[in-house]
Amino acid sequence: MRIHRDLTHLPALRRAVITIGTFDGVHSGHRYIIQQLQETAAACDGESVIITFDPHPREVLQPGGAPVKLLTTLEEKIELLAKEGIDHLVIVPFTREFSELSARAYLEDFLIEKFNPHTIIIGYDHRFGHNREGGLELLEAEQNRYGFQLVEIPQQIVHDLAVSSTKIRKSLQDGNIQLANELLGYHYFLEGTVIHGDKMGRQLGYPTANIELPDPRKLIPAQGIYAIKVYLDKQPSPLNGVMSIGTRPTFNGVDLRLEAHIFDFSQEIYDRLLRVEIISYIRANLKFDNIQDLIDQMDKDSLAAKNVLAS
Repeated sequence: MRIHRDLTHLPALRRAVITIGTFDGVHSGHRYIIQQLQETAAACDGESVIITFDPHPREVLQPGGAPVKLLTTLEEKIELLAKEGIDHLVIVPFTREFSELSARAYLEDFLIEKFNPHTIIIGYDHRFGHNREGGLELLEAEQNRYGFQLVEIPQQIVHDLAVSSTKIRKSLQDGNIQLANELLGYHYFLEGTVIHGDKMGRQLGYPTANIELPDPRKLIPAQGIYAIKVYLDKQPSPLNGVMSIGTRPTFNGVDLRLEAHIFDFSQEIYDRLLRVEIISYIRANLKFDNIQDLIDQMDKDSLAAKNVLAS
């Protein structure tokens, strides 16, 4: 997959079959659209092209609104789309100026001039241009003039895509990892750098890797204890472990921490990249009356995680 971030240096595309969207999470519903994109491109001996935006359009259009929470960072989305065998991924810098293009300028100066599409695959309710003034009706009216074919993604599919994304986010926020993973079609993951903590876990007999995420917009699942698989520096073989997402209530903590304990592992891994795949929710965070009760519960959590990961 070729990645393009500069619209002024796009290559000449061969019978480009394009679709447009955020593709956050690259979940099972998205893969239906991607399959249709690839089949259409293969049928016309063309190239498959996904157009996405960064930053998320809502951050530009609603700067004072609720913070955007992403299932995938931009780099994670690139990685997942690359696995799908797309020919081209175009990352459009979404700016206020871009958002103020009229619908006709969006069509003529962006879609036609930059991509010269053979086929546009688009949702029935897709809106574009300033104040969302353009849509399927404009594309239908102009497709003969500009010589592109139009494939409409039906209402039910678009609805299912929206429902899936909403369900995945809610499932993660509720700690329902099983449902989230089913809808994603892969295990939800968090990836970041191992940073220094206060070494409290080591004193308890459970040394942990404290993970700092590179993007604060990444959605963090509900606080609690999870069975996990850990990939160190993108190595192909995972390690098993257990992770705490929370504020460490027993120690009256206030800041949210991601702490992964890797079973049977003693290496120093500060500043290294750690990917944590979240396999199963074990329990909610609890505040214990004393340290020994906490250690006893950590023993139970580790056993529960090992049993889940072995099954």
